[in-house]
Amino acid sequence: MIWQRPGWSSPSICPISDLKLRRSFGGLEINNHIQWLIEHGITAEHIGELIAGLCDRLIADGFPIWRGSISMPSIHPMYGGVSANFVRGGATTIENAEYGSAAVLNFEKTPIYFLLGRGETSGRWNIAKGEGVDDYPQLAEFAHGGGTDHLVSLLEFPKEAALRGVSLSLTSDRPGGFSDDQLAIVAKLFPALGLACYRIAATKTASDILAVYTGAKTSARILAGDIQRGKGGAINAAILLADLRNFTALTEVYQPGEIAGFLNEHFELIGWHVEENSGEILKFMGDSVLAIFPTDAEDPQKACMAALASARNILEANKVLNGQRRNDGGPDIGVDVVLHLGEVFYGNIGARGRLDFTVIGSAVNEASRLEKLCGVLGHHLLMSESFAVTSAVASECLGSFELRGVSKPVNVFKLAGTD
Repeated sequence: MIWQRPGWSSPSICPISDLKLRRSFGGLEINNHIQWLIEHGITAEHIGELIAGLCDRLIADGFPIWRGSISMPSIHPMYGGVSANFVRGGATTIENAEYGSAAVLNFEKTPIYFLLGRGETSGRWNIAKGEGVDDYPQLAEFAHGGGTDHLVSLLEFPKEAALRGVSLSLTSDRPGGFSDDQLAIVAKLFPALGLACYRIAATKTASDILAVYTGAKTSARILAGDIQRGKGGAINAAILLADLRNFTALTEVYQPGEIAGFLNEHFELIGWHVEENSGEILKFMGDSVLAIFPTDAEDPQKACMAALASARNILEANKVLNGQRRNDGGPDIGVDVVLHLGEVFYGNIGARGRLDFTVIGSAVNEASRLEKLCGVLGHHLLMSESFAVTSAVASECLGSFELRGVSKPVNVFKLAGTD
């Protein structure tokens, strides 16, 4: 049941926006808080800074805040939402709610979900009297910890994006909870808080989504303004090209959804082992992955060893994945990895209004051609001569081979002692 204050006409929702300040307390102090929210909405990097700072300021003004929280949906392939949680006298924590997690699955058991379902923008629960305690596990937890009053306010953002809005939750542990004047002050501050949250979320969403689709290093360059077609430069890098063997044949046997699942499983392990060694995936090409490990001019061997460590880990992890899938009656999917070292152009390529930030050059072409030899030579890991020599890893030359589009035959290497 929702707490009904004396004199309210409706027993359902506290009409916070209708409350009026009855004292002169609000004017200057409210303006100072709004100015603070605007300033920090411009400079803050995360909503955690907003909830911590705002709660500290309101507590200094006499608000009996025990807990405070800002929650927002996320536009991210891994997370459905994010919340910043303040506890008086403690640290402010950030919680990213992963898809499938308890936080996402139990969202329907929250006051926020209740208000959304009713189309309301605010609500209040007298948890000292047990209101909402039987309906919402969070309020039961707060009541058990000494909470008395729980307030939730919602603000909707423009409908064109999945970033739908923001919620502010405040909990008191003082007998009687928040006063009407305090509720009115919160209502006046909330639009400025919502605007600040929107700016932070929009900036973070742009950064996160760019990183997801282009990689962390590339997205940083794009956000820094490196976006003109043709803009880029030559870099030396170890190149890792991974290709799923005979994957095309599987598309004739399995449904598209199953094929996508297989790809995601293998790309996940490839991406993990590339990133753990400071490499960056630049492109997914059908059933192939292109990644680079930029070299240090003074120590190019370091990048080669990082790429080699990734390749070895990818092959071992792929064996484990195939073993697990076999137990479920699924197919074995082999992976071939080629390692090369050379100069590439790293920059913006494409049409005027549709660009790709990627690498091109003869070294990329040679790596692609080398990959075709994995099946021919019966090896899952091949290296170019430049890579084998620079890495100084124990290796064996398999011979000299002509590659399509490459003017001279190239020497191809495998790790010593491998079949």
